Amino acid sequence: MSTKESPGVPPPVDPSVGLRAVLALRRLAERVEAEQVARARDQGWSWQQIANGLGMTRQSVHAKYGGEL
Repeated sequence: MSTKESPGVPPPVDPSVGLRAVLALRRLAERVEAEQVARARDQGWSWQQIANGLGMTRQSVHAKYGGEL
């Protein structure tokens, strides 16, 4: 496993700090994605257009968000 550091980001001394940061970023990304999918659907975007923007398949985007909107 590599221990290379990201440029300009000091390494956390305790891995639990870094892991909590990763979790927080993942949750934020999921929330932003869901908000943008909802906004796109409200503006009439097709599932294919949304999928293209996210680099996903239409089926996977619809499966993930189709029942929520």
